[in-house]
Amino acid sequence: MRVPIVSIGNSKGIRIPKAVLRQCGIEEAVHLEVEEGTIILVPEKEKPRAGWREALAPLQAVAEEAPFWPDDLDPDFDGWEWP
Repeated sequence: MRVPIVSIGNSKGIRIPKAVLRQCGIEEAVHLEVEEGTIILVPEKEKPRAGWREALAPLQAVAEEAPFWPDDLDPDFDGWEWP
């Protein structure tokens, strides 16, 4: 399939037909790789931060029980020693 190169601001790009995107499972983003002068587009299977909320849920529960850092510190305390 011949696809023309088009100008996009200061860059160049191609338009990928919807049927090709659907066939390859490309929805929002791809990983672009270059190997020996060949451009390879790999569909992004996961969102970059997928699963973070679930993975951090146990930490959130602990954080609600006790603060990570005491909130009763006086920022004007004269006894602070900085390395």
